[in-house]
Amino acid sequence: MSQEILVIGGGAAGFFTAINIKEKHPSYKVTILEKTSNTLSKVKVSGGGRCNVTNARTEPGALIKYYPRGSKRLYKPFERFSTANMRQWLEKRGVQTKSEDDQRVFPITNDSQTIINCFENEINRLGILINHQCAVKKIEKKKRWHVYTDHQEFKSDQIVYATGASPSSWKILSELGLEITNIVPSLFTFNIDDPRIKDLPGTVFPNAKVRISGTKMQEEGPVLITHWGLSGPAILKLSALGAHLLAKKKYAFLIQLNLSQQSAESLAKIFDELKASSPKKKLKNHKIDGIPNRYWEHLLNMLNGSEILWGQMNKRLQNQLIEQLTQATFSVTGKSPFKEEFVTAGGVDLKEINFNTMETIRFPGLFLAGEVLDIDALTGGFNFQACWTEGWIISESI
Repeated sequence: MSQEILVIGGGAAGFFTAINIKEKHPSYKVTILEKTSNTLSKVKVSGGGRCNVTNARTEPGALIKYYPRGSKRLYKPFERFSTANMRQWLEKRGVQTKSEDDQRVFPITNDSQTIINCFENEINRLGILINHQCAVKKIEKKKRWHVYTDHQEFKSDQIVYATGASPSSWKILSELGLEITNIVPSLFTFNIDDPRIKDLPGTVFPNAKVRISGTKMQEEGPVLITHWGLSGPAILKLSALGAHLLAKKKYAFLIQLNLSQQSAESLAKIFDELKASSPKKKLKNHKIDGIPNRYWEHLLNMLNGSEILWGQMNKRLQNQLIEQLTQATFSVTGKSPFKEEFVTAGGVDLKEINFNTMETIRFPGLFLAGEVLDIDALTGGFNFQACWTEGWIISESI
């Protein structure tokens, strides 16, 4: 029996879901409603314009570790449609992908337009209609679903709601009766105004440890100095894992960093050995493992130790250096979005969703996919993969 399906949202989740619904059910009329004149804008900027389309990790148990919210609910869905399945889906449509050392997956062209072209070609091939500048204002369930926009009313048998992280969309779903969790930013850099990192943007500590003071939250990995403060994988992980806590703190908190990959005791032994082996060499001329030269020289200048010889270094200077390299405290005074990739924590409460079908439990015929749900992930293609998996399940269930 032919049905009319409305897909609300012209982003990654909406396009992918619409394509798979139409391919599985050729007789269905599938229409996408997009409130702007542009589609797939987030795909365009993902991965610095290369589109980090998924991740090379394939096992559900490995994947769910990268989802601060929604991890347990995604295990079985990932068994049904995995990262490997997505790469096969793209390959079937002529898009070759590659995995990089950090296991992020990109089209082999290194161009997000490749993914956009693939999706748009499928939309055209399958005859899926897109209504641009069609902002949904209200949805209502009568005998069928009624969708009210700026200019007209649509009726459909089933709805896929895939608008992304949109306050107006959450308002519409809340008015329908769905429960929405608290919405806060996720994946952001830490704003820090501190002379220790001023004028050093681009400096990278390859394996730092970062802890949010007063909590048990700690991450390890690369840390990057930016014009505004600190970023990099370790910072971004903390921003995602602590999204709700840091929002409550109004993004004013202390962090403690070990930049040296050493304990204070180990670093003290290294310094003692250098004092004995290189007493006539200047501190600034000996690189400490894991500490970029720019930062080491900047730190020595701040502590008036740049011209001091290893044999002349007193206990006070040694302790100051050890403290700054193993337990430096910085004051965070705000946040900045990570590149163009805006991610939120929060959305439709997951208890509202049957993850076997991605259908809302209390409103049959209403399916949800993408960031409209209270699911978010770290960087690495994980947010997109959640969209692909949810969209695939919807196409099998609808």
